[in-house]
Amino acid sequence: MNLYVPIALSVIVGIAAGYGAAKTYPRPFDMAAAAEPKIPAPPSAGSAQMPAQFSPQANQSVPVIKPRSQSVSSYAEITGNAAAVNAVKLVARVEGYLEKIHYEDGQFVKKGDLLFTIQQDQYKDQLQQAQAQVLAAQAQLAHAKVELPRYTALVKKDAATQTEVDHWYYERATAEAQVLGAQAQVSLAKLNLGYTEVRAPFDGIVGKHLVDPGNVVGGTQQSALAEITQLDPIYVVANLSEQEVLKIRANLNQHRLTFEDLRKVPVDVALSDQTGFPLQGTIEYVSPGIDPSTGTLLVRGILANADRTLLPGFFVKMRLPMGRVDRNALLVPDSALQADQGGRYLLIVGKDDVVEQRYVQLGQLDGTLRVITSGLKPEDRVVVGELWRAAPGTKVMPQLTSIEATSAGAKP
Repeated sequence: MNLYVPIALSVIVGIAAGYGAAKTYPRPFDMAAAAEPKIPAPPSAGSAQMPAQFSPQANQSVPVIKPRSQSVSSYAEITGNAAAVNAVKLVARVEGYLEKIHYEDGQFVKKGDLLFTIQQDQYKDQLQQAQAQVLAAQAQLAHAKVELPRYTALVKKDAATQTEVDHWYYERATAEAQVLGAQAQVSLAKLNLGYTEVRAPFDGIVGKHLVDPGNVVGGTQQSALAEITQLDPIYVVANLSEQEVLKIRANLNQHRLTFEDLRKVPVDVALSDQTGFPLQGTIEYVSPGIDPSTGTLLVRGILANADRTLLPGFFVKMRLPMGRVDRNALLVPDSALQADQGGRYLLIVGKDDVVEQRYVQLGQLDGTLRVITSGLKPEDRVVVGELWRAAPGTKVMPQLTSIEATSAGAKP
């Protein structure tokens, strides 16, 4: 028997068995094909319309605004600190035992309120002694005034000598001087007695007391009893760079402001956690020269602080006018701005309602609006909402809305 015949038969049987297994146990790619949804056949030419899943997708609707054109004053934004207008260490001006403290630590007090009392007995006695000396000097003066005209008359009758008359002139002048000296001692005694009561020199908050009652205060070592700080009004202090000073001068056409003019320059202030500049004041002081060690000019503003929003040492943001007005500035909502590695940009709906990415240069913030100094035109349509729908290069349906509605959070 030919050996190739059994081999050929076994091959044929194996192929048949494999075909049967494949029909019974489908391969992975066969299972994937079976899992795919069946695509319906294209509709016939007589059908009314295509199925919904084949209709072209409509353009996304996005709100847009036209930039606002308005007059805007340029400002310099600098950082600084709040500082107390008055901060005084209360010191005993006479020596004695500290008898009593009349306030609670950290209490707000008015000008003239009694804060400390120092032992008064000795100063009351000194006042009484000075008053007694005044009375004695006045008695001597009265006696001299009586004796002088009497001896003057006796000289004319040769009953007294001229020497005696000259003596009473001397007595009268001495008595007058003693009266003045005694009165001065009374004033000093009253002053010292007044110093035994330490009072608030202005409205403010008194810190913790530094000396307890029973201790001797005053004398050669004048230790502070406490410190009082005035918080209303309050200073804000910052430094302008030399470049900013020169720019302000250029904007003012080199005009030099007088002291009265400086007091009228507004300054806007905000804490680090505040939006915008809700606090307003005026310039109170400008240093006469540039600090050579820092190259800056110290500027100090003053503002009301009745509710104690600012405390000495607080970090603050200050905005000062630069003396230049841009009458055609373009503003857009600050929330419309985005950023990437190329910088800050806006999404603009351009020709054929296609979105484009436009890099811009930013100016100052005016409330919720941002000044755009370059890269934007008055007729541009700026996307202000649904930014995720307005990808560059996509076609959209722009819906024109107002900046006011966008700033108020209203939906277009």
